[in-house]
Amino acid sequence: MEIKLDNSDNIISKTDLQGNISYVNARFTEISEYSETELLGKPHNILRHELMPKAVFELLWKRIKEGQELFAYVVNKTANNNFYWVLAHISPVVDETKNIIAFQSIRRRANPLALDTIKPLYKEMLELEKKGNTESSIAFLDSILAEENVSYDQFVSDLQTKR
Repeated sequence: MEIKLDNSDNIISKTDLQGNISYVNARFTEISEYSETELLGKPHNILRHELMPKAVFELLWKRIKEGQELFAYVVNKTANNNFYWVLAHISPVVDETKNIIAFQSIRRRANPLALDTIKPLYKEMLELEKKGNTESSIAFLDSILAEENVSYDQFVSDLQTKR
């Protein structure tokens, strides 16, 4: 069953450099249907839904390890096998000397009109991953971006503001 987020929802988490959860807010636990105890210390991919292409996570990890932020549409699964779509803003956390010490993610409701584009895109990317590898999935995404003549960031931004 799909859990629908409200416009006011902010789901917040923080991980260590390996992606293990070190902080979650109360709304995260409510929506994920996990307790804080069940989440802390676990890999963030405990929430990974089978509808998420691996290529999106490769892009995500590449960008945040380089010290850049990333916005991405993500479908997560809950402890009870429900699911919810979000627009995730993932960014590195740096110390006073600019060393990356953690990662944080703030997720909010995904624009339903954006999902009309994202769902078939992710479905095609998953099919390519099943047939080959993540490189073919990334190449497909890159071809869509080239066809639209936009960067990944602009693509996501345009979808979120779609009316």
